[in-house]
Amino acid sequence: MSFTRAEAFAPATMANLGVGFDILGLALCEPGDIVRVVRREQPGVSIVGIEGDGGVLTRDSRKNTASVAANAFLQTIDAQDGVEMTVYKHLPLASGLGSSAASAVAAVVAVNALFGSPLTLAELLPACLEGEACVSGYHADNVAPSLFGGITLVMGVEAGQIHKLPVPPNLHLALVTPNVGVPTSEARAVLPKMIPLQAMVTQTAAVARLVSALYRGDIEEMAAAMELDTVVEPARAHLMPMLVEVRVAAKKAGALGMVISGAGPTLCAVCDSEGIAKAAAAAMKDVYSEEGMGSAARHTQVGIEGARVLNLA
Repeated sequence: MSFTRAEAFAPATMANLGVGFDILGLALCEPGDIVRVVRREQPGVSIVGIEGDGGVLTRDSRKNTASVAANAFLQTIDAQDGVEMTVYKHLPLASGLGSSAASAVAAVVAVNALFGSPLTLAELLPACLEGEACVSGYHADNVAPSLFGGITLVMGVEAGQIHKLPVPPNLHLALVTPNVGVPTSEARAVLPKMIPLQAMVTQTAAVARLVSALYRGDIEEMAAAMELDTVVEPARAHLMPMLVEVRVAAKKAGALGMVISGAGPTLCAVCDSEGIAKAAAAAMKDVYSEEGMGSAARHTQVGIEGARVLNLA
């Protein structure tokens, strides 16, 4: 069957989950990016519009994460036709919510649907990674959860190296994003090149504790394990405004723990009910408001489904 246009959604993500640097990530129910594509006779990808980015993102199809990913897909299936693309950004840039990955994933899922879904979800991963690589490096800690949904253990860049982990019942998340940007390159630049042996042992034990908690559905234990990062958070803490104060406020509101989302500056609190997550989000936002700093706060849950097609015609 031939289609002329398609639209897909890909969710925001939280990479690392505190202690699992570059190997753990989860998808959020919302927010996320939407990409709309229209089939055309000319090969390749043309970006006809980007909304919600404040004019910041490049319209050059050779450099934008969404168009690079879509073009990689078209090359994979040896498509003779191309697409015109519109990107609707609902994720803030450089926020630690997997913005570039969401655009890449939404683009590939939309184009795959447009061409009759010749590839499986797993087979879309390489094209998504090509898009992510042009801005954030060739790694899947954001791409994998955005594409597949849920909580993912990322052991490499092939679909067979990505494993979905259990999502505890009643897991709720509160997030706050202050109005500052932390580019991934800057966040990676401050990380230590070497870590002591004992620090490695402590960190790997914390990751094991976290995975065990997920399998047991123990949210309190999960939150405790996520906060045990002794390598990445200490190195990045100075990039996160009011990190300590926000953590204190979240816990006073009932949150069980709080960590940096991805490279930051978004902070994510782990909660065991929607009411507590709502209260924690408000409390975290209040910390920034009292300092005269703007921020956006929300409460949400893990997005089990991941990326999906919204419209196809």
